[in-house]
Amino acid sequence: MCLCDPFDVVHTRSFHIGADGRNVARCLPMTTVNDVPADMFVPALAATLAENDAIQMPDWAEYVKTAVDRERPPVQADWWYLRTAAILRKVYREGPIGVTHLAQAFGGKKDNGSMPNTPGVASRHIIRTSLQQLEDAGLVERVATKVIENVDGESVQLYSGRRITASGQRLVDNAAHAIRGEVEARYPGLEKY
Repeated sequence: MCLCDPFDVVHTRSFHIGADGRNVARCLPMTTVNDVPADMFVPALAATLAENDAIQMPDWAEYVKTAVDRERPPVQADWWYLRTAAILRKVYREGPIGVTHLAQAFGGKKDNGSMPNTPGVASRHIIRTSLQQLEDAGLVERVATKVIENVDGESVQLYSGRRITASGQRLVDNAAHAIRGEVEARYPGLEKY
């Protein structure tokens, strides 16, 4: 258990070992995704994911729209890595989470002309492919719930969504910790957290 010492630097915590209290061990608090804003975190995580061989932009990615409410494909060259990083962040924070929930989260408002706008969902194919690539990289895993029998009498495994693995959590936390200095420079009030 770390006890804060009022005479230490802001970023260090200390705890006493032994009865005499002379041996003091110092540890830096680890930065998590919740400590950094998403607008700075997602591009940093996307740069980290671009270095991973298991995550590649598919051939069809330069022609596809990202949602039904969009009119054109994305213009950014690295949009696939940005979307995959945003999906990994959402799985980290809200997992286990499924493709339908992610499609609703990344969707927008569909323009129906003179009719009222309706909710538009994001492309499930893009989300599913990103999640499959994250699974191949070992960053997320499926959460099994129960086994049922279908009409043919075969057993089928059901899943409640995907959650982040230990290596995925390590990657995400290291990416958040790497940009902590930039975040504190841009938002000086965050350094007390």
